Amino acid sequence: MHFTAQDLARVHVAGGPDVMWEIVLSAAQLTGTAGQAVFGPWRVHARTRLRHLPASHRRLIRYLAPPVGDFPDFLTPPQATQSLPAGINAVLSLPSRRLRQDLAVLPHAPHWARPLADADPVALAELADALHGYHRAVLTPVWPRLRTAIDAERAARARVLLSHGIDGLLNSLRPTLRWSAPVLEADYPVDRDLHLAGRGLLLVPSVFCWRTPVTFIDPGLPPVLVYPLDLTPGWVSDPAALSGRASGTEDPLARLLGTSRAAALRLVEDGCTTGELARRAGLSQPSASQHTAVLREANLITSVRRGNEVIHTLTPLGTALLLANPSSAGPSRGTAKGAAALPDARRSGIAR
Repeated sequence: MHFTAQDLARVHVAGGPDVMWEIVLSAAQLTGTAGQAVFGPWRVHARTRLRHLPASHRRLIRYLAPPVGDFPDFLTPPQATQSLPAGINAVLSLPSRRLRQDLAVLPHAPHWARPLADADPVALAELADALHGYHRAVLTPVWPRLRTAIDAERAARARVLLSHGIDGLLNSLRPTLRWSAPVLEADYPVDRDLHLAGRGLLLVPSVFCWRTPVTFIDPGLPPVLVYPLDLTPGWVSDPAALSGRASGTEDPLARLLGTSRAAALRLVEDGCTTGELARRAGLSQPSASQHTAVLREANLITSVRRGNEVIHTLTPLGTALLLANPSSAGPSRGTAKGAAALPDARRSGIAR
């Protein structure tokens, strides 16, 4: 990658995990054996959960994200940095010309993939369902740990940037990437030069990128470089975490909030009134009101009055806290749903 002075002023690191990149790169990891010490336990649980998806969805994901070689650029739109729905909507809005162009990188297109290349609404809807289902089955159980790993990576790069500037930031990416101004190099399956030409570069740390960084095939797209984290074996090897259950006998959420308040937060998950919460938790009405007041002040729940009743529901922060600390009791009424509630790819992207 060849930088100009303008490019160096426009280097930045993604604000968090890119959900579409993680979907595609994790799908490519599923059928391989590379990085077994790091990804082995995850593969076992992910393959088990994927069996519950429709066969047509599994087939579509395997076709679009092969374990080796290129995959279509349209699968990783920049809108995915906002959310999964935003990324999928960006894919669904693409014209057939762009879909056909990007799908051409996949060899031996099966007959059933032709409607997708033609932007057929039914085929696009199935792609959206497949991506949502895959994310729910494979990434949601490990997303809190994935996000934690990427947040730690961002913090480390931020410290380097503050102390040593852009030059130090790019130098800190060794050994995966080698900075020798004005060129950033990586080992790559093919010999390729990408001139940034003043457009800058978005660095995207990824959990499921393995060994080799990845970028777009089309050099005309906004420059992005997805690079692998230096993960250690066991980053997500806890079987309880993978299956969506809390490990051990003690609830981490109870240690944080206290037993009664943690139970109250779990009971609010599906929405309930103060009276219902009191009955479910075996509390007095004043005690239930006190717990909901504290949870509300901490922005974990929101409360809305409807007539003589106050209905409590989780905020996004409350939901995230439950997803990160699933109940060991498993799915049940008034308890966290755990996993039910709730990514060796050599992309010619850099193989590109």
